[in-house]
Amino acid sequence: MAQSGSQEGPLLSGVALRYASALFELAREANAVDAVAGDLGRFDQLIRGSEDLQRLIRNPIFTAEEQSRAMDALLAKAGISGLAGNFIRLVASKRRLFALPDMIRAYQDFVSDAKGIVRAQVILAETPSDAVLNEIKAALRDVAKADVSVDVKIDPSLIGGLIVKMGSRMVDASVRTKLNSIRLAMKEVR
Repeated sequence: MAQSGSQEGPLLSGVALRYASALFELAREANAVDAVAGDLGRFDQLIRGSEDLQRLIRNPIFTAEEQSRAMDALLAKAGISGLAGNFIRLVASKRRLFALPDMIRAYQDFVSDAKGIVRAQVILAETPSDAVLNEIKAALRDVAKADVSVDVKIDPSLIGGLIVKMGSRMVDASVRTKLNSIRLAMKEVR
Protein backbone atom coordinates (compact mmCIF):
# COMPACT_ATOMS: atom_id res chain seq x y z
CA MET A 1 0.00 0.00 0.00
CA ALA A 2 2.71 2.43 0.84
CA GLN A 3 6.02 3.03 -0.73
CA SER A 4 8.35 1.25 1.61
CA GLY A 5 11.92 2.31 1.51
CA SER A 6 11.17 5.97 0.86
CA GLN A 7 11.43 8.56 3.53
CA GLU A 8 7.73 9.26 3.50
CA GLY A 9 6.69 5.57 3.26
CA PRO A 10 5.65 4.96 6.87
CA LEU A 11 3.92 8.35 7.11
CA LEU A 12 2.13 7.80 3.83
CA SER A 13 1.08 4.32 4.86
CA GLY A 14 -0.33 5.55 8.16
CA VAL A 15 -2.21 8.43 6.56
CA ALA A 16 -3.54 6.26 3.74
CA LEU A 17 -4.64 3.47 6.09
CA ARG A 18 -6.36 5.80 8.55
CA TYR A 19 -8.32 7.66 5.91
CA ALA A 20 -9.18 4.50 3.95
CA SER A 21 -10.26 2.68 7.09
CA ALA A 22 -12.55 5.53 8.13
CA LEU A 23 -14.06 5.71 4.63
CA PHE A 24 -14.56 1.94 4.54
CA GLU A 25 -16.42 2.00 7.86
CA LEU A 26 -18.65 4.85 6.68
CA ALA A 27 -19.33 3.10 3.38
CA ARG A 28 -20.16 -0.16 5.16
CA GLU A 29 -22.61 1.63 7.49
CA ALA A 30 -24.25 3.27 4.45
CA ASN A 31 -24.28 0.00 2.44
CA ALA A 32 -22.26 1.79 -0.23
CA VAL A 33 -18.97 -0.14 -0.22
CA ASP A 34 -19.16 -1.11 -3.90
CA ALA A 35 -20.46 2.29 -5.05
CA VAL A 36 -17.60 4.06 -3.27
CA ALA A 37 -15.08 1.56 -4.67
CA GLY A 38 -16.38 2.20 -8.18
CA ASP A 39 -16.20 5.98 -7.79
CA LEU A 40 -12.71 5.82 -6.30
CA GLY A 41 -11.62 3.50 -9.09
CA ARG A 42 -12.85 5.96 -11.71
CA PHE A 43 -11.06 8.81 -9.97
CA ASP A 44 -7.87 6.73 -9.77
CA GLN A 45 -8.09 6.24 -13.55
CA LEU A 46 -8.39 10.02 -13.94
CA ILE A 47 -5.22 10.45 -11.88
CA ARG A 48 -3.31 7.81 -13.84
CA GLY A 49 -4.41 9.31 -17.14
CA SER A 50 -3.48 12.94 -16.48
CA GLU A 51 -0.02 14.28 -15.76
CA ASP A 52 -1.61 17.65 -14.88
CA LEU A 53 -3.79 16.02 -12.24
CA GLN A 54 -0.79 14.10 -10.89
CA ARG A 55 1.09 17.41 -10.58
CA LEU A 56 -1.89 19.02 -8.84
CA ILE A 57 -2.15 16.34 -6.18
CA ARG A 58 1.62 16.00 -5.58
CA ASN A 59 2.80 19.60 -5.79
CA PRO A 60 2.73 21.44 -2.44
CA ILE A 61 2.79 24.81 -4.19
CA PHE A 62 -1.00 24.61 -4.71
CA THR A 63 -3.05 25.87 -1.77
CA ALA A 64 -5.80 23.80 -0.18
CA GLU A 65 -8.32 26.22 -1.70
CA GLU A 66 -6.89 25.78 -5.21
CA GLN A 67 -6.83 22.00 -4.83
CA SER A 68 -10.38 21.99 -3.46
CA ARG A 69 -11.71 24.10 -6.35
CA ALA A 70 -9.99 21.83 -8.86
CA MET A 71 -11.39 18.72 -7.15
CA ASP A 72 -14.92 20.19 -7.14
CA ALA A 73 -14.70 20.77 -10.90
CA LEU A 74 -13.24 17.32 -11.59
CA LEU A 75 -15.76 15.53 -9.40
CA ALA A 76 -18.65 17.35 -11.06
CA LYS A 77 -17.32 16.54 -14.54
CA ALA A 78 -16.72 12.87 -13.63
CA GLY A 79 -20.11 12.55 -11.95
CA ILE A 80 -18.61 11.44 -8.65
CA SER A 81 -20.68 12.46 -5.64
CA GLY A 82 -21.85 10.96 -2.38
CA LEU A 83 -19.35 9.45 0.03
CA ALA A 84 -16.52 9.18 -2.51
CA GLY A 85 -16.93 12.78 -3.64
CA ASN A 86 -17.13 14.07 -0.08
CA PHE A 87 -14.09 11.99 0.84
CA ILE A 88 -11.99 13.42 -1.98
CA ARG A 89 -13.12 16.95 -1.04
CA LEU A 90 -12.14 16.30 2.60
CA VAL A 91 -8.73 14.97 1.55
CA ALA A 92 -8.19 18.10 -0.56
CA SER A 93 -9.24 20.45 2.25
CA LYS A 94 -6.83 18.71 4.66
CA ARG A 95 -3.96 19.00 2.13
CA ARG A 96 -3.61 15.24 1.88
CA LEU A 97 -4.15 14.84 -1.87
CA PHE A 98 -0.56 13.59 -2.21
CA ALA A 99 -1.70 10.43 -0.42
CA LEU A 100 -4.96 9.95 -2.34
CA PRO A 101 -3.68 7.21 -4.70
CA ASP A 102 -2.47 5.21 -1.67
CA MET A 103 -5.77 5.87 0.12
CA ILE A 104 -7.66 4.52 -2.89
CA ARG A 105 -5.43 1.42 -2.98
CA ALA A 106 -5.88 0.91 0.77
CA TYR A 107 -9.67 1.23 0.43
CA GLN A 108 -9.66 -1.32 -2.40
CA ASP A 109 -7.63 -3.65 -0.18
CA PHE A 110 -10.22 -3.29 2.61
CA VAL A 111 -12.99 -4.12 0.14
CA SER A 112 -11.08 -7.13 -1.21
CA ASP A 113 -10.37 -8.42 2.30
CA ALA A 114 -14.03 -8.06 3.29
CA LYS A 115 -15.10 -10.04 0.22
CA GLY A 116 -12.37 -12.67 0.55
CA ILE A 117 -10.76 -11.57 -2.71
CA VAL A 118 -7.00 -11.92 -3.09
CA ARG A 119 -5.27 -9.06 -4.91
CA ALA A 120 -2.48 -9.78 -7.37
CA GLN A 121 -0.26 -7.57 -9.47
CA VAL A 122 0.87 -8.91 -12.82
CA ILE A 123 3.59 -7.08 -14.72
CA LEU A 124 3.93 -7.92 -18.42
CA ALA A 125 6.11 -6.66 -21.25
CA GLU A 126 3.08 -5.82 -23.40
CA THR A 127 -0.69 -5.59 -23.09
CA PRO A 128 -2.09 -9.13 -22.97
CA SER A 129 -4.98 -10.37 -25.07
CA ASP A 130 -8.22 -11.16 -23.25
CA ALA A 131 -7.52 -14.89 -23.63
CA VAL A 132 -4.06 -14.60 -22.05
CA LEU A 133 -5.39 -12.42 -19.24
CA ASN A 134 -8.17 -14.94 -18.53
CA GLU A 135 -5.59 -17.76 -18.40
CA ILE A 136 -3.47 -15.76 -15.93
CA LYS A 137 -6.54 -15.06 -13.76
CA ALA A 138 -7.56 -18.74 -13.81
CA ALA A 139 -4.05 -19.85 -12.81
CA LEU A 140 -3.93 -17.31 -9.96
CA ARG A 141 -7.41 -18.40 -8.79
CA ASP A 142 -6.18 -22.00 -8.67
CA VAL A 143 -3.11 -21.03 -6.64
CA ALA A 144 -4.97 -18.71 -4.24
CA LYS A 145 -8.00 -20.99 -3.95
CA ALA A 146 -10.07 -17.79 -3.89
CA ASP A 147 -11.31 -15.07 -6.19
CA VAL A 148 -8.45 -12.93 -7.43
CA SER A 149 -8.46 -9.26 -8.42
CA VAL A 150 -5.68 -8.69 -10.94
CA ASP A 151 -3.95 -5.35 -11.43
CA VAL A 152 -2.05 -5.44 -14.73
CA LYS A 153 0.97 -3.20 -15.30
CA ILE A 154 3.02 -2.96 -18.47
CA ASP A 155 6.83 -2.74 -18.37
CA PRO A 156 8.47 -3.20 -21.79
CA SER A 157 11.89 -3.61 -20.14
CA LEU A 158 10.84 -7.16 -19.14
CA ILE A 159 11.27 -8.13 -22.82
CA GLY A 160 8.85 -11.03 -22.32
CA GLY A 161 7.37 -13.27 -19.66
CA LEU A 162 5.81 -11.86 -16.52
CA ILE A 163 6.22 -10.98 -12.85
CA VAL A 164 3.43 -11.90 -10.45
CA LYS A 165 3.06 -10.45 -6.96
CA MET A 166 0.34 -11.94 -4.77
CA GLY A 167 0.35 -11.30 -1.07
CA SER A 168 3.86 -11.90 0.22
CA ARG A 169 4.77 -14.09 -2.77
CA MET A 170 6.48 -13.01 -5.96
CA VAL A 171 7.34 -15.01 -9.06
CA ASP A 172 9.66 -13.44 -11.63
CA ALA A 173 9.46 -15.33 -14.91
CA SER A 174 10.58 -12.43 -17.09
CA VAL A 175 13.01 -12.78 -19.97
CA ARG A 176 15.03 -9.88 -18.52
CA THR A 177 15.66 -11.82 -15.28
CA LYS A 178 16.54 -15.00 -17.17
CA LEU A 179 19.00 -13.10 -19.36
CA ASN A 180 20.59 -11.53 -16.28
CA SER A 181 20.96 -15.00 -14.74
CA ILE A 182 22.64 -16.29 -17.88
CA ARG A 183 24.93 -13.23 -17.95
CA LEU A 184 25.96 -13.89 -14.32
CA ALA A 185 26.57 -17.58 -15.03
CA MET A 186 28.71 -16.71 -18.04
CA LYS A 187 30.83 -14.30 -15.96
CA GLU A 188 31.46 -17.04 -13.39
CA VAL A 189 32.65 -19.41 -16.10
CA ARG A 190 35.42 -17.05 -17.22
